[in-house]
Amino acid sequence: MIKDIPLKSGEKNAYLRYLTTTDLPDILELQTIVYEALEDKKRLETLDESEFRTILEGEPLMVGIFHQEKLIAFRAFLNPVADEEGLGEDIGLTKEHFAEIIYSEISNVHPDYRGNHLQTQMGEFVMEQLDRNRFRYILATVAPGNIPSMKDKFALGMCIYQVKAKYGGKLRYIYCNDLALNDVQSKEQREIDIKDIGGQAKLIEEGYIGIEMKKTGADWIIIYQK
Repeated sequence: MIKDIPLKSGEKNAYLRYLTTTDLPDILELQTIVYEALEDKKRLETLDESEFRTILEGEPLMVGIFHQEKLIAFRAFLNPVADEEGLGEDIGLTKEHFAEIIYSEISNVHPDYRGNHLQTQMGEFVMEQLDRNRFRYILATVAPGNIPSMKDKFALGMCIYQVKAKYGGKLRYIYCNDLALNDVQSKEQREIDIKDIGGQAKLIEEGYIGIEMKKTGADWIIIYQK
């Protein structure tokens, strides 16, 4: 399946399609470009060739965007065998839910093409194709301060359910979109500075989840509700 993708520059010839193992060299090259361009390397948990191959050899859950036949962005979802990274367990899911979990695993956008909402467009495409009778929980991790990725997760209907150390001690938000959860009118809302990790952890312990973010002056605020 191929889908045309608009770029804000008005340029044409950009399109999205599912990726296969034949795209692996381009995927690894783009990941290196993205990683080297990061000021804070801790924001991206890279995958090695074998991890990408595992995703690509499974069901079609990895898409890429091409411009003039060059890979400029990719996004991978993963159907974990048994909540392999423990994200479901981190937010209180139990073994009977593990088969309903899918991870939003990794997203990369070439630095020259940022600002086109490519990450979110890829996420929306994959989520539209998901079998909702099979999958209920979409889980992801994001480094605090990675504003584009946080915006992306909120745009895809995901909320912050936990903040804790993952991947060898790296601090991460754990996002979840429960596809079976109906809209619930919140009784309480709290706004908190994105830098106040301790305060956010306390709110989560009290039953709050982070539902959106906004910029106030030079600061980013996260809105929690329960």
